[in-house]
Amino acid sequence: MVDLITTIPESLKLALDAEIVRSGRGLSSVVTSALSEFLGVQVHTLFQVSTSGALVAGVYDREVSVESILDHGDFGLGTFAHLDGEMVVLDGRAYQVQGSGRVSEATAGAGAPFAVVTRFSPQMETDIGPVATFKELESCCDRFRNSGNIFYAMRLDGHFRRIRTRAVNPPQPGTRLVEAAKAQSEFDFTDIDGTLVGLWSPGFSSAFSVAGYHFHFLSSDRCHGGHLLDLEAASLRLKVEALTEFHLALPESETFLKADLSKSTTEELAYAEQAH
Repeated sequence: MVDLITTIPESLKLALDAEIVRSGRGLSSVVTSALSEFLGVQVHTLFQVSTSGALVAGVYDREVSVESILDHGDFGLGTFAHLDGEMVVLDGRAYQVQGSGRVSEATAGAGAPFAVVTRFSPQMETDIGPVATFKELESCCDRFRNSGNIFYAMRLDGHFRRIRTRAVNPPQPGTRLVEAAKAQSEFDFTDIDGTLVGLWSPGFSSAFSVAGYHFHFLSSDRCHGGHLLDLEAASLRLKVEALTEFHLALPESETFLKADLSKSTTEELAYAEQAH
């Protein structure tokens, strides 16, 4: 987010104040919506490449480039071609956290089979904590969701007393995600500053997305990260955006088009999301 200083006519200022009172929204939210409509730039929209079901079924070849992903959002998460690590999209840059623990900024041409991003435009900001476990983090974040039927983007910044993450390692081609997860690398960090990039998806989205909370971590020095497994923090700064539009881009590769994606993958996906 950036600050904008401008001069507008008094009549527009009066109309702006009236809309803030009428809608109960903040100044930034109203101005962002107005500029979005005028400029034709989508906000409060979640853009997803492929489906979680395809990933679970072993369809994780290159489907799209990092450059294309960043054209649709500056905040989000995903994975890389051949399941080569976790993707963290933060402040308009994509980072790759590999199973070796190495973190690097992904090149524009790097490939990805699955990603979910948005142009992050938070509508509220507050402090939360303390949180001692992942479950407590979920409970804290729940208080700032007013619906179970839309998507949310959540960013949490601060100092973590401890944090546990994982990164997948490239398996043999076609290996189902549940098997690949058994060989994942797990990392424990203590007294570390960083950011959690999070998405909450409603239950009905389990057919094509990761229902519930999904967080990826990136340290402030961009040297550590991964898919969040557990954490402890005294206080975190939380920013939340409600996402009321969803865009799903399905791959056109032969592997995706011929894959059997008719079976429920909820249990396998839940297993793959956990520590092992």
